[in-house]
Amino acid sequence: MDAVRVSQMREVLTGTGWLESTREFGWALRSCVSRRPGAASGGLLLVGSESDEPWHMAAHLDDEAAWSGLPQLSPTLVRWRVPPGAPDHLAVDLRRLERLGRGGTLLVVAPETAGAPLLERVQDARRAGAAVLALDTGDPELRGLAHEALTVPRPASGEPEAVAFDVVQHLVTAAAGEEPPQGRRRVLDRMARLAERLTAPPPIRW
Repeated sequence: MDAVRVSQMREVLTGTGWLESTREFGWALRSCVSRRPGAASGGLLLVGSESDEPWHMAAHLDDEAAWSGLPQLSPTLVRWRVPPGAPDHLAVDLRRLERLGRGGTLLVVAPETAGAPLLERVQDARRAGAAVLALDTGDPELRGLAHEALTVPRPASGEPEAVAFDVVQHLVTAAAGEEPPQGRRRVLDRMARLAERLTAPPPIRW
């Protein structure tokens, strides 16, 4: 994402309610991982749709975990397919969801319809007691399974896009690193630093 698009993003989102919506969702994620025991019960798992892995969001949540002093915010990226030789932190497959129970948190990031295989696993995780959050583009079945959800609607044919899905991911991760409501770093105060992060390449670890 280049600096021009970041500038346009800020102009478009001012006064639209998106800054507030992403902040509330990010704070909900922070609250879930803060109130839960952590790795012993599954920690925070992050999974995407079959054709879209949210590795960039995983990297930024990892950064926020370090900056905020909240290690529970660092996610485990769950992958549909693990290539041979993948490093340990990128070699976690869908079977990991089977061990997520009460005390764990599952964040589903789905820029397209989740599909039956993912929905079944999300439902099982919820039944086992995990907190489920969803960032989607209008999947009613996924929203029905989530305790908290934020939808980025797809534009109708011929209509301009109000906000890009990847931009919302960045805003959510920025908010998750904050302490509501009088945190050390409020979302609006951090927009300049966020713009720098959006133009930077992803961390080498991811």
